Amino acid sequence: MRHEKLLHATGTTLAVLLAVLAIGPPLAAQEQQNEKHLGYAALGEPRSNTLPDIRIYAGTFADGATYLIEVPPHWNGDMFLYSHGYVPPGDPNPPADNGDPLVLYYLVSHGYAVAGSSYAATGWAVQDAFTDQIAVLDKFDELVGQPNRTIAWGHSMGGIITAGLVQKFPERISGALPFCGVLAGSVGFWNEYLDSAFAFKTLLAPKSELQLVHISDPINNFGIAEQVLSGAQTTPQGKARIALAAALFDSSGWIDPFAPQPDPNDYSTLEENQFESLQGFPFALFFAFRAELEGRAGGLEADIRTLNNATRVAGDPAAVDYLSQNIIFDGQIEVPVLTVQTTDDDIVNVQNDQAYAAVVHKAQDDSLLRETFVHRAAHCTFTPAETITAIQALLRRLDTGKWEGVDPADLNDTASGFPKAYQFLPPAFIDYKPARFQRPFDAADEGRGSH
Repeated sequence: MRHEKLLHATGTTLAVLLAVLAIGPPLAAQEQQNEKHLGYAALGEPRSNTLPDIRIYAGTFADGATYLIEVPPHWNGDMFLYSHGYVPPGDPNPPADNGDPLVLYYLVSHGYAVAGSSYAATGWAVQDAFTDQIAVLDKFDELVGQPNRTIAWGHSMGGIITAGLVQKFPERISGALPFCGVLAGSVGFWNEYLDSAFAFKTLLAPKSELQLVHISDPINNFGIAEQVLSGAQTTPQGKARIALAAALFDSSGWIDPFAPQPDPNDYSTLEENQFESLQGFPFALFFAFRAELEGRAGGLEADIRTLNNATRVAGDPAAVDYLSQNIIFDGQIEVPVLTVQTTDDDIVNVQNDQAYAAVVHKAQDDSLLRETFVHRAAHCTFTPAETITAIQALLRRLDTGKWEGVDPADLNDTASGFPKAYQFLPPAFIDYKPARFQRPFDAADEGRGSH
């Protein structure tokens, strides 16, 4: 939760950015109708007095999703379609066409149009996102014109949506950049989290009212989990069991990107960090937000089997089918995909990228995929310089047909050339090979009923 809110400025338009930075006037809405052309926003180079006009369109689709489109005056014909991350049920849900205001500025100042939607619902809105993001593309064609190339990108849940758009709609996407994405697919990701939650309850709260499925009161359930976690942290036995639960979804024990990575033999610090990580967004997904997923997927109760006697668990067929459709991967990509992930993400572990690469390898589409890794803690903690560097690398692949400049040294050299405002930390691309994802589930597993 903390990283999503810190790093994902969803719905940020250039006009809002200007107002905050006091380098130009805010946008004035001209109409109050459902679909509206919001006129123009003044924006220029941070060190220039030249302020080009940005055309901004916003509106609402029939399913209630809102959209946002921004087009620079000298549009180069390419468009970036942004898919935002998880929004907790009940939280504000504005449309988002970017993941970082400085990256937004870079894109439009270089002639790229940007677009995105809110999705029709909050929560695990992957199914809604596929419908609404394609609707954004159709609306862009109608209002602006058909792009020469459409580059899909997104963070976190937006990463799985980005990869899903590549798989489901290859004719609409020219290339893709999933950042910190749930690339193991929905079934594998949620199964891995369920393993950890089940181990936590079994070992630390077997007789408590803590609910793993059929969560009737998400807020109360989350509170019970937090109480159990805090109590366990007071004893050596409890700490050991916390570490075991964290290990089941590969929580690395490095959670602060501004602090040095802990020594791998400093078990006390590693466990303390795992404790801090669990009580944030992971536990919210384990014991609160799972209720929203159950409502979409039709129940997950059959997923629960004892972890002590089984290495695989059976799944509710309806729930598995829903998550498989929204989405698991078959590896059959038809356009270039560049994945970007931190090595020590404590919410969407780096092993997700291994799962995706493995299924692409099985489909023999390796030439279209490249993986990049940033040696850093926490979820989606990429600097604007690193993000833009990855964008440039994908654009080179689209321009030349070759993967050039994607070695870590080349990426770091490029990122280091950006102004300091784009680098809250030094560039940290690294040559890295993730361990195997612990709960793989891809198209080859679909229909088996267990894995």
